[in-house]
Amino acid sequence: MAVTLKVTDGVQGEWAVLRVSGELDLVTSPVLRQRVHDEVAEGRRSLVLDLSEVFFCDSSGVGVLIATRRLIRSCRGRLRLILPARGALDGSHVNRVLGALGVRRLFDVYPDVTSAVDEESSPLSA
Repeated sequence: MAVTLKVTDGVQGEWAVLRVSGELDLVTSPVLRQRVHDEVAEGRRSLVLDLSEVFFCDSSGVGVLIATRRLIRSCRGRLRLILPARGALDGSHVNRVLGALGVRRLFDVYPDVTSAVDEESSPLSA
């Protein structure tokens, strides 16, 4: 079975939205890293990563998320993650991984894209 990752992009207001689905691991994480770099190179500084359809994430995937945070902060931008309580197959795998590693608190997390792009909405607590 081939390892797959799909990244689709869109724009909502001033936010670039990357919807990620599949496995985020050593083989596929460079795809997401490149897509993030492409968005920043195009001048986008407000980025939403919708990870609700990611059903597996390993340490290299977490590394890409942390590197993305660092890149966006260096540009004085904003990064928001979509990690619903119930996403992908049986709950947000990425949410559980970030929590287990103690790094979820580094990210502004929202339940869906609508709330992530709403300037009045507050992130979920870690």
